[in-house]
This record gives sequence, C-alpha cells and structure tokens, in this order.
Amino acid sequence: MKKLLSRYLKTIDWYIINKYLGTFVFTLGIFLAISVVFDISEHLDNFLSKNAPLNEIIFKYYAGFIPFYLMMLSPLINFLSVIFFTAKMANQTEIVPILTSKASFYRFLRPYFFSATVIFVVSILANIFVIPYTNKLKVDFESAYFFNGDDPTKAEVHIQLDKNTFVFLQSYDPQVHTGYQFMLEKFDGDEMKMRLTAPSITFDSVKTRWKINTPSIRYIDGLKEKFISNGPLIDTVLDMRPIDFEVHDNVNSNVYGGMPLSELNKLIDKEKIRGTGALIDMQFEKYRRFVEPLSSFVLAVIGVAISSRKVRGGVGLPLGIGIFICFVYIVVNRFALVFAVKGGFEPLIAVLIPNIVFGILGWILLVKAPK
Repeated sequence: MKKLLSRYLKTIDWYIINKYLGTFVFTLGIFLAISVVFDISEHLDNFLSKNAPLNEIIFKYYAGFIPFYLMMLSPLINFLSVIFFTAKMANQTEIVPILTSKASFYRFLRPYFFSATVIFVVSILANIFVIPYTNKLKVDFESAYFFNGDDPTKAEVHIQLDKNTFVFLQSYDPQVHTGYQFMLEKFDGDEMKMRLTAPSITFDSVKTRWKINTPSIRYIDGLKEKFISNGPLIDTVLDMRPIDFEVHDNVNSNVYGGMPLSELNKLIDKEKIRGTGALIDMQFEKYRRFVEPLSSFVLAVIGVAISSRKVRGGVGLPLGIGIFICFVYIVVNRFALVFAVKGGFEPLIAVLIPNIVFGILGWILLVKAPK
C-alpha cells in the first residue's frame, strides 16, 4: 500500500492533502463547536424544565447530535475548505509553478480526489454503521424530554398486514397506546371470510401484543354467516406497531435515520404491502445514506475550479462565490424529498438531483478553469 501511494502521490501531493484534510478537520471542529453552543442555548429551558440528567444529555442527546451534524455539515465544510486553502495557494502563487512544470490540470486534481475519497469512505461507513445508532440515542432522548405540541398521529389509517388481511383504524392516541374504531378484515381472493370490529385496541409494549376490546366478529362462509357481538377481550399478535399510526416527517425527524440498514430494509418490504404512505420517506432515507457522500467529489471539483485562479482581493471573492453556491446546494438538497413526495420523482432520482445538478456545474467550471 505504501509503495502504491508513493508511486502515485509525490511530495507536492502530500502537501495539498495535508492542507486539504487539515483545513477540513479544523473548520468542521469550529462549526461543530458553534452548533453545540447554539443548541445548548436553544434547548437549555427544555433540559431544566424536564429535569434531564446530565449524563443523558451528554451521552444520549449530544452523542447523537454531534455525529449527525458532523455528517450534515461535512459536504459544505469540505467545499469551503477546498475553496479557502486553494484560493490561498493561488494568491501566494503556489499553483502556477505546479501547472508550468509540465503537470496537467487533471494531474493537479489527483491529491484532491485522494482527499475526497478519504472523506467519502469515512462518510459512507458512518452513514451505514454509526449514524443510525447515534441518531436513535438522540431520538429516544427527544421523545422522553422534549415537548412536541403538534399532533403526531395519523387519522383513518388503512394497512394491509398480509395478502389476505386488511386493517383500518380511525384514530390512535400514542400517550395511552390505544387506537379507536378498529376493523380487521380477512379475504380469500375477492371473497370476505371474516370481519372484526372493536371500539378500541391497545398495544402492550411489554408483551408486544395487541388487546382487542369487546370485539364483534362476523364469519362469512358463502350464504352462511355467524355473528358474535361484544365478545371477550382478545389478546393477539398482529404484524403492526404503534409507529405505523404516527406521522414522521423525514425532513425534520430522524426516526427512520435512527434505524440500522437491515431494519430499514425490512420495514420497506413491509411497507410495500401495507401501504401506509411512508414508503417514499423510508426509501429516501435508505438511498440518502449511499448517495450523499458522493458530494465530496462533486463539491471538491467545483471548489478547485472556482478558486485555482489568482484574483484581486485574495480569497474573498472565491469564498463569497462558494458561500452562495453552498446556499443553493442547501436549498436543492432540502427540496429533494419534496420532489419525491410532491413531484412524483422516484426516491433514488430525488436523492441524486443535488449531485446531478452540481456535477454538471462542476464539469462546466472544470472545462473553463485555467490550465
């Protein structure tokens, strides 16, 4: 490995790599510290009013907060870091000797791609193996200590549990784990075989079972019917959970982001059968984990292209352009889920939109960059 690196990366390459990764880590640390300070000031009242223990604040909330914002900020910090140190190199006339020493502009990009690859690998491994678990810590803490004034429940939910079983619930109260106006229907092809209705159904979180209260059941066998009214309580297992009756906005919530990939895949397979309306959010979260790290290459190319030319005013102009591009990138990235939900885009296409748009921009800027 060492021989391979020494063959393709020379002293000047390591000089650029050290500047790249050093600036990236330092800037990311500063932004993260500022984010933590602002978050403490914003949520201090919540911590005090809910009597949240200090160890849970540190080892649950901020153990989830810090990795989440590290991953969220890393593409933009990566972009600004490239612009800052590359513009500084150009201003100090360090790039001109490199390009005039018979090294092509694309050869000059080699250490940038190496550094971007390091960031990409760390990001994708963190998205798959670290962030889901730290996000769950944060979500659990917020559920326990943060008050949410909005009604988180869905109304009139239809769920298909399997090929022949359908469920309807008019409303659900998450505080007491109870649903109201419950109906379960079983079919054999197009023919209904059984219909169960109950005024309420309660989830036992200890036994992970449902208790159906005073059910009325109608059995249908051709022209024969049997009806049982206000029967005894039924304690049974149903392939549904309280989360199926709660609203989760994936833009503002990390519920699906707090699921390991294996659990998320199982939930997606179930949702394809159930059809509760959350499939797009789940698929978007799955694809986002793999696609977003690609921005390390896209934004690095754009950063080099707009900052490798020496301009009057030093790093100010390239940095200003970079901040504007960051703003546009955030807007496009935030609207990606909206494109999927409201615009009818496939979740994978919606996730790819920011990288496609800025990849085209990067290619145009790279072609026009001074060589």
